[in-house]
Amino acid sequence: MSVPIYIVDDDESVCRALKTLLMTYDFEVTTFNSAQNFFDTVAHDDPGCLLLDIHMPGLDGWEVQKRILASGSNRAVIFISAEKKDDATNRALQAGAVGFLQKPVNGQTLVDLINGVKN
Repeated sequence: MSVPIYIVDDDESVCRALKTLLMTYDFEVTTFNSAQNFFDTVAHDDPGCLLLDIHMPGLDGWEVQKRILASGSNRAVIFISAEKKDDATNRALQAGAVGFLQKPVNGQTLVDLINGVKN
């Protein structure tokens, strides 16, 4: 059984595309259009890997990552963003994420990264 995947992105088309991709690899995928919906639905100690957009209304990805770490959760976080700043990858890794991928996301790279963080 694979680790559950949670996708938090305010762009519905991104959620749909990533969910479709990951389901072809037999991942269990749940999408959320806001960080607050994610926090309201998923307990901090539930297992899983979070694919997290950086730029969203309300709580942005950086704030979500801070809340996850503060909760004591050890959930793997992979940031996904259209951000082209050179320091975004370093900032994501320094924030405790296991990876940073630019949109559009390369499907095989994403699957390999997820498979690398499975417990």
